[in-house]
Amino acid sequence: MGAVAEAILKVEHLTMRFGGLTAVDDLSFQARRGEITALIGPNGAGKTTVFNCITGFYKPTEGSVALGQSANAFAGLHAALAQGARHSPGGDLHLLERMPEYEIARRARVARTFQNIRLFTGLTALENLMVAQHNSLMRASGYTLGGIFGLPSHRRGTQAALDKSAYWLEHVGLIERADDPAGDLPYGAQRRLEIARAMCTDPLLLCLDEPAAGLNLRESEELNQLLRFVRDQHGTSVLLIEHHMGVVMEISDHVVVLDYGRKISEGVPAFVSSDPHVVAAYLGVEDEQVEQATGELS
Repeated sequence: MGAVAEAILKVEHLTMRFGGLTAVDDLSFQARRGEITALIGPNGAGKTTVFNCITGFYKPTEGSVALGQSANAFAGLHAALAQGARHSPGGDLHLLERMPEYEIARRARVARTFQNIRLFTGLTALENLMVAQHNSLMRASGYTLGGIFGLPSHRRGTQAALDKSAYWLEHVGLIERADDPAGDLPYGAQRRLEIARAMCTDPLLLCLDEPAAGLNLRESEELNQLLRFVRDQHGTSVLLIEHHMGVVMEISDHVVVLDYGRKISEGVPAFVSSDPHVVAAYLGVEDEQVEQATGELS
């Protein structure tokens, strides 16, 4: 049995309240480097709220969300928490709950997709990927001056962005449709394009909110292949919310299960899928009915 991968994301005692409603309740879990971690649970379990706390859309009521960019980054976690800092002195540990949304994407290198596709439908597939590289293009152009004067740095930066866009279009099977408006692509192709756009930002952690929603069997398999490629060939850590249990069980390295905002199970897919508490949560029964529910399924 191989060594357990180190954590890239540590969520500790995360709580999110909206008035009198507790959407996430004292949640702790880790996503490991170079692995696919799935966050699952019935509707209303708090999964998207957790994503919103990780990516800066919400500021949690309590708890911490830390991302470590290097192997030893978490050694300074408790000191950074005590000092009220956003980052460790070395800059490789980021306390996401203290950072603005744009900085989580740019500095901590966390990318995200949403339940509802958010492509620029009037732009071409290629242009969507170029837009994702806006920050690097601006730096290469000297913040427009290089573009105005045609400096070599601008030309090199533009070519590098085009090359990266072509690379991802090729790997999501859309190179032949690079010049087609994104809104004209089939639904499954739009899903893959959205992931390609996120990957053009070179994320360390890719957060996917129900990427298999609405996909047929063939499209789900194409998604599985893409996510394996992202993990295995690029070493990108993936955290996904997903209701499609076929996708979760086939590609996940680790699964965390929520119910009413609390963690009720976690482990490898085979363990989680047979956990009586998970079965009961999906059937909508009370804790005292767990044994009866699992007995009925056996």
